Amino acid sequence: ELQLKESGGGSVEAGGSLKLSCVISGWPRMRYCLGWFRQAPGKEREGVATIYIRDSSTHYADSVKGRFTISQDNAKNTVNLQMNDLKPEDTAMYYCAVSITCLRANAGLWEFAYWGQGTQVTVSS
Repeated sequence: ELQLKESGGGSVEAGGSLKLSCVISGWPRMRYCLGWFRQAPGKEREGVATIYIRDSSTHYADSVKGRFTISQDNAKNTVNLQMNDLKPEDTAMYYCAVSITCLRANAGLWEFAYWGQGTQVTVSS
């Protein structure tokens, strides 16, 4: 069973930066997509950034393009999310997730079967 553990959340002022990390351990070893998602109070969970491992292609939500960067560190078995120029609307619980069935970076939320417990990001204006 895969286990995912996020870290790096916190409170920052608008314009600040945070780096989220997610350590992945356990089976299955075939992990095709790694992703970051977020959910704000009263809203549905939405995709933020995903990476397709086979070709390292990435996909970003329009709202974070140019500000967020997803990356993987194979040596440390982690997936990171560098978040710059944060805005109050980025405030949410952030989750990392793994899909073993996706065929491209632009994978839907329903394709991710393994989830972490989340880390809170709060951006003040």
